[in-house]
Amino acid sequence: MYTLVLSYKNLIFQIILSLSLSIILYFISLPSLILQGLNTYIHPDDVNPTKQTQSSGPKVAIRRPSDQNVNGSSELRNRKKPREKLFEFDETKAQIFRLRLGDAQICSRLYFDSFRSCFNCFVVAFSCFLLHKYLILNVGESENENDNGNDNVDYDYTTSGVLKNGSLVPIVIGILGFFRVLISLFRVSIERSAFKRSERGLGLVIGVLGFFASLVICVGVYPWLFDFEFSSIDGFGKLFVALLSGSITGFLYLAAGKNARAFWLGTDQIRCNLPIISCGWFAQVIFYANYLLLGFTSLLWINPLGELLVNKNIDGGRNGVSLSLVGNVGMAEADFVKFRLLCLLLSGVLQVIALRWYVQTFLNEAVLSWYQRLHASVVPDMEYSRAKVFLHNHYLCLAVIQFFAPAALVLLSLGLSQVDEGLFENFEVACVLLPCSAFVKEVALFLAWWVSFVWFVFTSTYLAFYRRGILYIS
Repeated sequence: MYTLVLSYKNLIFQIILSLSLSIILYFISLPSLILQGLNTYIHPDDVNPTKQTQSSGPKVAIRRPSDQNVNGSSELRNRKKPREKLFEFDETKAQIFRLRLGDAQICSRLYFDSFRSCFNCFVVAFSCFLLHKYLILNVGESENENDNGNDNVDYDYTTSGVLKNGSLVPIVIGILGFFRVLISLFRVSIERSAFKRSERGLGLVIGVLGFFASLVICVGVYPWLFDFEFSSIDGFGKLFVALLSGSITGFLYLAAGKNARAFWLGTDQIRCNLPIISCGWFAQVIFYANYLLLGFTSLLWINPLGELLVNKNIDGGRNGVSLSLVGNVGMAEADFVKFRLLCLLLSGVLQVIALRWYVQTFLNEAVLSWYQRLHASVVPDMEYSRAKVFLHNHYLCLAVIQFFAPAALVLLSLGLSQVDEGLFENFEVACVLLPCSAFVKEVALFLAWWVSFVWFVFTSTYLAFYRRGILYIS
């Protein structure tokens, strides 16, 4: 019994960790704690509906900021006014209130259950990946002892490495968490009242284009451009990967608009100089670092840049002076592979860290709409800003899922790609269903890079449109 426990101690540790985290997250709502304390806004129809505004006399309408220095109202008094009754602007209907989100308000938002489920699955799976990566594994020693002592004993399912080193738990939880996040992203993407029909149609078209683009990469039409190999995957496997990548592309297109607007407002690119709109200097540093690291990481799997950073002559023993920088400067190829994975990990973690600031900037976008409508006319129409404040408050968790999903997909795919090779070499059932170690090494790493690349391309495109004035925030 003791020997059996020692042989499967890693599997026992993985099961204990996953069950413990699941129980803790069931009683402690960590997603609610992350969003708690954010400032949300309400824009009521009338602050004091019982008050008779008509009997209180005419009120001065809100003027533009440029007209605040006008001294006196003698010119206005001398101006002749028509006899008919003028439209009276009620200031009580233009007020906006700021509230701090509590646990009860957050739990009542639409799609909060989906966000909580995605976040809990992500935390459990990522913790299992970390335990699998940094736990001291003695599976190899025990296998060598078994090989020396029993050379003629056939392997069965219980001697498979996927059970002895506990990799079965992070693989199963990681795959379930990945598709749980993807399903939640699909649900919020088909929400009718959250997106226009034209946006959903364009997202479908972009998803089809993403399918063909990923299929070209999987087939290997341009092997000199993208550093990916799918030699161990058959045609149906490549088609499945292309379909999955195309679906992710369409979903991320609908979410990238919010991400670009949050970056545009959070870094105060419109120069509105409103403290309530822009974030602090630390949040702006996080925004810029997240964007730059995401772009840099996306380019590391493109061969021209990869060849520039890899020194292929470190161990070659070549002497003399080379006139070309490509292949002669940089780091070793093994170090470059680790460097790419580290950048991918940091970009995903940085997106999770910036989640709270992105959500707060999303809520502040409604305040900007209210401010623009308030100063756009002498008698402003506040119906549009009132509707926008309500929708941003109502679809808070929908935006949270769209902000959180890219980082979760990247980190979960990266974790699956780092599971040890040769896990299924003695597990014949898994080898029949899937080529051995193909999914956990090649497909998962490609999906992690694809999410980062597509997310960066869409965000950069939106930011370019905002910079050129083609799009604007209203």
